[in-house]
Amino acid sequence: MSMSTYTTDKASPFTRAVVSSMRKLYPEALADKSFDNTGLLLEAPFDPIRRQMNSVLLTIDLTKAVADEAIERKDCVVVTYRSYNISLFLLDSDSDIEFLSDPIIFKGLKSLTLADTQQQSLLRLALEGISVYSPHTAIDAAPGGLGDWLADIVTGTLSEPEPATKTAKAESIETSSLHTDSSDDRPPESDEDPFVEKGDSTKEKTPKQPKGRPGRMALQRTYSRPTYPAPMGLEQTDLEPSSADHKRTVIHPVTGVEGFEKAGMGRLITFHSPQPLTHLIERIARGVGNPKGFPVAIPQTLQVEDINIRTVAICAGSGGHVLRDIEADLLFTGELSHHEALAATEKGQCVVTLFHSNTERGFLSSVLKEKLTSTLHGEWTRVREEVKGEGLGEGDLRAEWEEALEDEDVLVEVSERDRDPFGIVILQASKQVGRPLSKVKE
Repeated sequence: MSMSTYTTDKASPFTRAVVSSMRKLYPEALADKSFDNTGLLLEAPFDPIRRQMNSVLLTIDLTKAVADEAIERKDCVVVTYRSYNISLFLLDSDSDIEFLSDPIIFKGLKSLTLADTQQQSLLRLALEGISVYSPHTAIDAAPGGLGDWLADIVTGTLSEPEPATKTAKAESIETSSLHTDSSDDRPPESDEDPFVEKGDSTKEKTPKQPKGRPGRMALQRTYSRPTYPAPMGLEQTDLEPSSADHKRTVIHPVTGVEGFEKAGMGRLITFHSPQPLTHLIERIARGVGNPKGFPVAIPQTLQVEDINIRTVAICAGSGGHVLRDIEADLLFTGELSHHEALAATEKGQCVVTLFHSNTERGFLSSVLKEKLTSTLHGEWTRVREEVKGEGLGEGDLRAEWEEALEDEDVLVEVSERDRDPFGIVILQASKQVGRPLSKVKE
């Protein structure tokens, strides 16, 4: 048997085990095929001489940084939740396809070149023998999948008593941004401020006034660097299963998939007793990795502390399509358009959004990593025996194949470089400097 048979006609047997594991957990039939592109998107040839580790890297988006990480780690498979950023050149239709809830239009495959950064990542992964699988909306719809994970967060309880979460008064916000000369209003020291890195100077300096221009009141503003949720620690989250009675239903059921009768897109939570919105905000923050802030929309006549929630409609990612026309006190999703959020608040609803992928990323470390590891152990044992039964032939690389099949190791890790494009930049202590404009001579 020639060497080319091994390097061009066969994929890694471990890849086969990963794909079968994902399909067991989240059948592709659950996905919304009207727009979604799920399944094995890149099947890399297997080279047993320089084979990859029996490892899987989990990510939400397959970016250049994540591709670099997988190559450095020598992973065998990248499981990327979303395929949007690589569907552009994998779809084989000549017609334009507009995704239901995304303002992106994808066209069919025209070329594969290194000039396109997304195509470049796939080509580099293929060269390294790394395959790519995407489950996307199959995970959204599956019982115990992403929709139920978010529902568990909303209905969860903290190990300690629910905090008396509240918002600051408007005047407090103003004085924290426009400081006086009081010593109590000095910026916090760097070792007390999580947004100021060690070594950064927090000393305020009076800006020089341009020549010929009168002095005027100015603001010396200090902002944090972009901050992101920290979902990697969610394996040990202090959010526990709900003790509050509630009913959970699927918003858009998916039928016809045996063994997944309760599947569907979106979840609707109905609490038996209304829950303070402040408590839900705290649960959401704890559940997704403690972001430093996220958008909340409420009717203009109400205050956050005064709102109680009985029903919550949930959708990961972009919820405009799934949550459209749903009657619920609170819409919890990754993102809504300006007009969708405005329409909701005008009807008396509240909205919590986290930026698109921040409603998804924590699922990788808190749920998928453990579930895939458990299933993959069994599938890898089965595939190894199956490949041995198919016969390895008498080629030059028989010994390398046998060595690969004797490797019992299985490793599933979550990307450390995957993150939402948007971070939160926070205005810190800022002090007025200069002379008030009313005192400037004409």
